[in-house]
Amino acid sequence: MSLGTYTPKPGAAPLPRMIAAQTAFETRMLLRNGEQLLLTVVIPSLLLVLFSTVDILTLPTAATGGSGGKAVDFLAPGVLALAVMSTAFTGQAIATGFERRYGVLKRLGASPLPRWALMSAKTLSVLATEVLQIVLLTVIAFALGWSPHGNPASVLLLLVLGTAAFSGLGLLMAGTLKAEATLAAANLVFLLLLVGGSVIVPLDRFPDGVQSVLALLPISALSDGLRNVLQHGAGVPWGDLGILAVWAVLGLGAAARLFRWD
Repeated sequence: MSLGTYTPKPGAAPLPRMIAAQTAFETRMLLRNGEQLLLTVVIPSLLLVLFSTVDILTLPTAATGGSGGKAVDFLAPGVLALAVMSTAFTGQAIATGFERRYGVLKRLGASPLPRWALMSAKTLSVLATEVLQIVLLTVIAFALGWSPHGNPASVLLLLVLGTAAFSGLGLLMAGTLKAEATLAAANLVFLLLLVGGSVIVPLDRFPDGVQSVLALLPISALSDGLRNVLQHGAGVPWGDLGILAVWAVLGLGAAARLFRWD
C-alpha cells in the first residue's frame, strides 16, 4: 500500500446510498414507535373491522352502493384515506416536531446529507409505511367481503397527491410549533377529520352549508375520490385531485418557507 492511501476511503457516501440508509432508518423508527403504530395500523384496522361487522352506523342506501351493497364497500376507501393521513400528517408531524425539539434535525443538517435529501428520505419512509398499511387494510377488507372497482392508476394518483398534501401540512405544523403543541394539535386534527372528513360518516349527514366546507378538506377529497373510483367505478376524479393538488402546493410551499430547523 502506498503512503497516504487509506482504506476505506474517507469521505461521504454516494447520495443515493445516504438517502436509502436514512429512509431505512426513518422507517424502522416509525414502525418501532408504539404511538405511531397505534395511529398508522391499529386504529384504521379496528375502525374497518368494527364498522363493517357491527351495525353501529346506518349508512344510506346510495352510500353503500345501492341494493345489496355492503358497509365495507363504503368504509374501505375512507379507511385507506385515514391511513394516509395518520402516517403522512399526524405521525410525521409528531415525530418531526420532537426531532426538532431534541436537536436531531439540527445535527442531521450538519451532516453530509443535504436537507432536501433528508426530506426526501422522510417522504420515502412515509410512502414505504403507507404501502404496508394499504396491503394490510386491503387484506382485511377482502376478508370482510370488499369488492373494489375502478382504475388502479386513479387510485395511485389519489394516494400520491393525498400523501403530498398531508406531508406538507404535517411538516408545516412540526416546523412552526413547539413539540408539545404539535402533539396536541396533530391528534386533535386527526380526531376532527376522522369525524368530519367522510371517513366513516357520509358528508350528506351534515347540514348543507357545512357539507360545502367539509368537501374542501384534503381528507374529504381523498376519501370521496377513492370511494368514487373503488366503490362506484368512476374514471379520474378530477375535482378531488384538484383539491388535493391545491393543498399539496400550499402545504409544501408554506413548509419550505416557514420550517425552522431548531
